[in-house]
Amino acid sequence: MKPPPIPAERNYRDAVHNIVRVDLDAAGGELIGRLIDTSEFQRLRRVRQLGLAYFAYQTAEHSRFTHSLGAFHLATRALERLGRKYEISDDDALAVKVAALLHDVGHGPFSHVIETALDFHHEDFTVEAVLDETGDIGSALKQHSPTLAHDVAGIVRGNFRRMALGQLVSSQLDVDRMDYLLRDTLMTGVKYGIYDLEWVLKSIEIDQDRDQLYVSAAGIHAVEDYLQARYYMFRQVYFHRTLRAAEAVLRSTLKRALMLFREVGSVWCASGTAMESVLAGKKLLLTEHLSLDDSDFIFHIKQWASSDDGVLADLASRFIDRRLFKALDLDMKSDERDQFVAAARDAVAAAGFDPDYYFIEDTAGNDSHFFYSSDRGKPKDLIYVEDGFSHPQLREISEVSAAVRGLQKGFRVDRICFPSEARDQIEKLYRS
Repeated sequence: MKPPPIPAERNYRDAVHNIVRVDLDAAGGELIGRLIDTSEFQRLRRVRQLGLAYFAYQTAEHSRFTHSLGAFHLATRALERLGRKYEISDDDALAVKVAALLHDVGHGPFSHVIETALDFHHEDFTVEAVLDETGDIGSALKQHSPTLAHDVAGIVRGNFRRMALGQLVSSQLDVDRMDYLLRDTLMTGVKYGIYDLEWVLKSIEIDQDRDQLYVSAAGIHAVEDYLQARYYMFRQVYFHRTLRAAEAVLRSTLKRALMLFREVGSVWCASGTAMESVLAGKKLLLTEHLSLDDSDFIFHIKQWASSDDGVLADLASRFIDRRLFKALDLDMKSDERDQFVAAARDAVAAAGFDPDYYFIEDTAGNDSHFFYSSDRGKPKDLIYVEDGFSHPQLREISEVSAAVRGLQKGFRVDRICFPSEARDQIEKLYRS
């Protein structure tokens, strides 16, 4: 009697989930393996998940590649559980898995920091990569199914026809956030992002009438824990002063290089590369964008450290050698803050630094940050829970949870970043 054939599979060792398994014999499994092997996806190995967080947390060296595999793993687990209770077609399940795998493929170097500096959104490039049939990813999706790419793009955009399944990838309770919270807390060495993943996955259900994910009554506290973990990670890690100071130096370096290239034309860059288009202020083509990773920017910044322009050379050296700006939180009334900021800017200029590059007002995105939003105009983002056990009703989570209601209060960072050479004078102004 012949033994049964050994299933074809890949196993990726993972710091968070132990083993991420790709079953190549399952429906769409061969496609998943092919997508992982594409140049576009492999590029994510060279894009740090947390951008410049390694300046503050030296072990935060993990990549978008590992996170994307983790999101795929959690999507697979969630679908397997839901599929035992609800009818989910193989096509829809595959679209969700592929979207979870590819959701970050459009990220630029250093993740979000370059995105804001160059004014683009990574999801736009992700959708373009999925739909581009000339690329490795788009070609693989097209060969598998004529509709798969559009389904994946719909999930990334948030308008997939089965909203409940799309919510697994894009919502306020999705596999993206579930993975990055645990991964980022592990790799930074902090404990703020820990929550009960297993109980959250166990508690997710589908309201088939409204095509909406919800959480069973037993899982409410686990979801509260998850939302609070995200709150603490933003407060303690993602908005960390050292990380934001490093971002300030990088933005100023790039701002100076862009100005010099535009007005003087004397900034060194590798000719014929996407970096030349970046410095020229051109909107990047998809192929140009996907040719860039962290190493391209680091290489150019190292060259700029020897620039004839003193400001660019100094800023580049500060970034490479981690001589970062100092960051000072502005805990004062708005009228006092405006007066102090003006005086601090003058102090930087008096110390011999151009405040256009050496004085940064950091407001963490310029808008109040909400750790949970109950905006009824965005139904896919709402988290619904069962209220009660005997006669449960589905209600939006902030209606039943005081803890979540507290997370809807806007959080705003107000701080300034400046060279350490001006620190004494600015701190003197702050105390006066």
